[in-house]
Amino acid sequence: MPCYSLRNIIKYPRAVLRTILVVANNIYCVPTYLVWMFLLLPLRKIHETYYYRIEGILFHWLLANVSMWSWTAGYEVVEMGDDITTAFDKRTLVLANHQSTSDVPLLMAAFNAKKGILPNIMWIMDRLFKYTNFGAVSLVHQDFFIASGKKNREKSLQQLKSHIQQCYVPRKRKWMVLFPEGGFLRKRKEVSQRFAEKNNLPVLNNVTLPRVGAMKAIMDMLGAPSDMNVCSSYSSTNTPHVDSVVAQDAVKQSDSNSTIISSKAINKEDDDCDTCKDATYAMLNGQSGGCIEYVLDITIAYPQGTPLDLPNIVHGMRDPCQTFLFYKLYHSSEVPRESESLTQWLYNRFYEKEKLLEEFYRTGTWPASCIIPPTVVHQDLLRFLLIHLFFVTSTYVHLQLILMLINYTNVMCVYMLS
Repeated sequence: MPCYSLRNIIKYPRAVLRTILVVANNIYCVPTYLVWMFLLLPLRKIHETYYYRIEGILFHWLLANVSMWSWTAGYEVVEMGDDITTAFDKRTLVLANHQSTSDVPLLMAAFNAKKGILPNIMWIMDRLFKYTNFGAVSLVHQDFFIASGKKNREKSLQQLKSHIQQCYVPRKRKWMVLFPEGGFLRKRKEVSQRFAEKNNLPVLNNVTLPRVGAMKAIMDMLGAPSDMNVCSSYSSTNTPHVDSVVAQDAVKQSDSNSTIISSKAINKEDDDCDTCKDATYAMLNGQSGGCIEYVLDITIAYPQGTPLDLPNIVHGMRDPCQTFLFYKLYHSSEVPRESESLTQWLYNRFYEKEKLLEEFYRTGTWPASCIIPPTVVHQDLLRFLLIHLFFVTSTYVHLQLILMLINYTNVMCVYMLS
């Protein structure tokens, strides 16, 4: 009892201290990243590949700081399901359910512990995030900001295709993160359920029906047609990590659990898949091997179905807990390209998520057939400290350079006026 009271007493000053440190972390890290990118602009003119390689490293270090916020608050990430190591250095589309503002920081924490993902990742996020403190970083890194709303839908999808062609492919990005629900569960749940009832579809409680347009646009640009072997790295010498029998069983099970979606249920008023159904596969930059090779489906589950949020991660007042990430990895050849079939495939993934989450919230357990059992993602404290040392030192150096420039400017003004 005394220990419990002591925890309650120190919880509030600890939360204040954490908030101050996180704000300070943003102040000395984000500007430093931007200053380095500005100072290195000449390198971009000389050798653009090296410039974006350095940018990717700095971007990874920034996201490592965000990973540290949740880790130091005691919010662990536990991953399970398929072995995804095969996809680390391959072009991979990540699909995840979206419950709160903590989804992204916790995905960052999971990816931070894996080599080569965060430097070469592209996030697809709502346009509102452009105006946050991290918006400038995402602009430099060339993430994509998508505009929500029916009136912006078609234009946004065309902009996404252009962004893939002009930024994602030339920068040699690998992973791309998409939240197909198009918003947080609490905001879209009622609309999704009304749409499901109207079209005789299953009514979901733990996820919402996904929007298909963004995925369709991505697959139109980077997905390999079923009759073309354009993913040169996928061959008999480089097979997926999943045993073929297991994979076939998974596909059969998925098909058996399918809910047939009538094409009449999907229209421009309610979904965005048809806005790009006439698009054709593009051989980007003359590279026939540049397609998406894997689709990683991540189901995010919070304890008792109560999501964390960004304020929780900042002040850390909520009790330590574990957030679960359940992985299912598909080769791109398993994902259909045709509009209605792709809609069916994506809807089935979210029906599976609904069943997984319902079972987890009811029993606290996951399928026993996981290739990778529940494993806590471990972070490296020493690496966090070295990254902070780099940003603090860089901030000091940049401030000294700015002061020198100001002094030099003042001296020159005095000289010219004398």
